[in-house]
Amino acid sequence: MSGAQPEKNRRRSGKAVCALLLATSVFALLRPAQPYAQVTELRREVSESAILDDQQRKTRQLSMASAQDQTAQAGAITQSNAPAPTYQPASPGAGLDEDTSPATGSIFDSPETTDDPFADTPAPVPRRRPSSARQRAADQDEVDAAEKKTAARTLATTDDTAETDQDAINRRAVTIDSADRQKLDPGAERAEAIEGRDKRAEDDPFAATGIKLGSFVIRPTLEQGLTASSNADSSSEGKPALLSETTLRFNAISDWRENSAVIDGYGTFLKTISGDEIQEARGRVEGTLNVDLDNDLRAIAKLGYEAAPESASSPVVIEGTVEQPVRQTINGSLAVEKDAGKMRFALTGAVARDIYGDAELSMGGSLSQKERDSTLYTATLRTGYEISPAITPFTEVEIGRRLYDLRVDPNGFERSSTRLGVRAGAELDLGEKLAGEFSAGWLREAIDDDQLPAISGATVNADLKWSPERGTTIGLTGQTIVEGTTTAGQSGDILYSGRLTGEREIRANLTGNAALGVDWRDYIGSDGHDLTLSAEAGLTWWLNRYTGLTTRARTEKQTSNLEGRDYTAHSIFVGVTLQR
Repeated sequence: MSGAQPEKNRRRSGKAVCALLLATSVFALLRPAQPYAQVTELRREVSESAILDDQQRKTRQLSMASAQDQTAQAGAITQSNAPAPTYQPASPGAGLDEDTSPATGSIFDSPETTDDPFADTPAPVPRRRPSSARQRAADQDEVDAAEKKTAARTLATTDDTAETDQDAINRRAVTIDSADRQKLDPGAERAEAIEGRDKRAEDDPFAATGIKLGSFVIRPTLEQGLTASSNADSSSEGKPALLSETTLRFNAISDWRENSAVIDGYGTFLKTISGDEIQEARGRVEGTLNVDLDNDLRAIAKLGYEAAPESASSPVVIEGTVEQPVRQTINGSLAVEKDAGKMRFALTGAVARDIYGDAELSMGGSLSQKERDSTLYTATLRTGYEISPAITPFTEVEIGRRLYDLRVDPNGFERSSTRLGVRAGAELDLGEKLAGEFSAGWLREAIDDDQLPAISGATVNADLKWSPERGTTIGLTGQTIVEGTTTAGQSGDILYSGRLTGEREIRANLTGNAALGVDWRDYIGSDGHDLTLSAEAGLTWWLNRYTGLTTRARTEKQTSNLEGRDYTAHSIFVGVTLQR
């Protein structure tokens, strides 16, 4: 019993020590600690830089912890994969017998090894290594060295991975255009300046560039020169003269996205320098507006104004005049077009107003031409069918009414008339090669006065542009015009007018043009007629884009079976052309 008493006391002492340590731990946990917020100074305002530093510090800590975990795992794997060498004694029976039998749970089993300092049974002292195990120790040292090298390589790889992760976290955001801003190849040749690069050749290097004015591009042209004419006023009694001729032309085109507008105009002033006294001015301006409406409808509006002295070859002859009366024409039209499948429909309403000025008499005074003032109202319906995108045949029906300001003229005739016409033709659209339209038909104007015969006859109209090759343009125009008169006993006449024009770009800075014209005037109520033939050729040599030298020659001849209407006129023009 006395031997068991000390053993019991020792156990009680061990339990007392464990209880004391447990109480000390609980006391330490229950002890009030200083708030962490006060230590980290979170009571005041936190700056953005402090938050970023804290985030970066936590990121580094996480990266380091991840690296250590990967290193530990790599070391554990290496140790588990490396088999421990088996001890081989030098002589049989030299080694100690080791009990490798598993524990049975009996009280007679050997106690398990433990590192617990408070365990009742202390861990057994490890056996002394026998001297015969020196070789085993050397082998173990080699294994340890190999494990250290493997761990070092794993740690280096882990550090690189951590740095890569850290770079990925702290990588700077790229800009939107970073993909386009690629680094230049160091071996590439030096890029040329923009001014030194080869420019695309212009189709027409001497064409007018134009002036930007609001939403329009205006291209003005000024032509100034001298004209020598053998018949200054193109009359049967005309005389030669040297004239100063000034012509201003302009073209304005809109740059609107959907609709479009075009304005064209010209003005010419002639004044005698020597010879037959001539002083006249003529000009015209015309505008066109195209508007796209709903339901595939298009509206085309036109408005024009022209003022020019009446030609000496006019069918109305005024005896004893010094100057021919000035004729002013105001015309306008509005058309609505509709496409329905392959069908084409168009309805056009037009108004044309003619105003004549007084004629200056050689005996002094003037002669009024008010009885010649009139207004023509017409409505035209066109129906077409598109056979192909290049050809669209059509038919037209026209009705109208011509009203004179004076219902009865000084000779007692009522000259107002009713108009009716039919035409058939075709529209052509072959792109730049061939475009335009032509038609033929019949037109009749019945005059209100029964004493005067109706003006009727065949009509021919054309407006075609043909380009056989680049730089060459051939044009054909034709029209039929009904001309009224106030001559007693006469109804008027029908004028057929045709022009064939050609323009050729001989060189980039040299342009040639030519024209042939024919006019046929048929007087109604008589067998009288006039035939006028004309020809013209000219050249323009451009010194630069803005300046050129122009010359042209023209001849015109009229023959008639009526007395006093034949004449011949030749003229040459030399001048300078300025454009912008």
